[in-house]
Amino acid sequence: MTKSITYSQNFLKNKSLVTQLIKNSSISINDTVYEIGAGDGIITEILLKKTKSVIAFEIDNTLFKNLLQKFKNKDSLKLFNGDFLNHELPTTPYKVFANIPFNITSAIIKKLTQYSNAPDDTYLIVQKESAEKYMGKPYNSINTQISILLNPWFKFEIIHEFKQNDFFPKPQVNSVLIRIKKLQLPLIKNENKNLYEDFIVYAFNQPKPNVAQGLSKIFTNKQTNKQTNKQTNKQTYLQ
Repeated sequence: MTKSITYSQNFLKNKSLVTQLIKNSSISINDTVYEIGAGDGIITEILLKKTKSVIAFEIDNTLFKNLLQKFKNKDSLKLFNGDFLNHELPTTPYKVFANIPFNITSAIIKKLTQYSNAPDDTYLIVQKESAEKYMGKPYNSINTQISILLNPWFKFEIIHEFKQNDFFPKPQVNSVLIRIKKLQLPLIKNENKNLYEDFIVYAFNQPKPNVAQGLSKIFTNKQTNKQTNKQTNKQTYLQ
């Protein structure tokens, strides 16, 4: 069993589709772009035509050797045969565009969003069910804990919904391309980040049927109702 199968990786087949998706992204000629799970190089090839520098990771030894041969004359590409999760991210600006292994989606998003120098813009092909967990409303019926934790610093959106036939091998789940855009002006100051995260985790882990009741130990009903009414026509964090 190859590591590409072990990591639940399905490869895109349509080069025209990949070209269009990258064309519609924010990636430009002056960007440095990270690719996680380069596979057979279909995304790598298009990225190299679009931007000045591509840093790609492939954990499977056979696929890595094929990539080295395919792109042996591409000086703008740096290839790493290893696990992206063990790689140190840059301190300079960068973006991400990748078709990632589905079963390490959470680990990859965590690494990218919790790093002190998060990517300016990230495009990931992920399982639709996983995407909705990070999106919260309106893509999901509820705002999940993880969506609320990340929302003050990142904007999540679904860019494209794939057909199962777009991949080989054909996945048994629906896949989407999500965009994770770092906010230039966070909704919460960075010095308050730990306090905010502690508050959200506390609220979601109370043995109550909903967050509002879970906060009853620290807020009165009047305070909770006031906050709910205030946020009626705005983005609501506590639902």
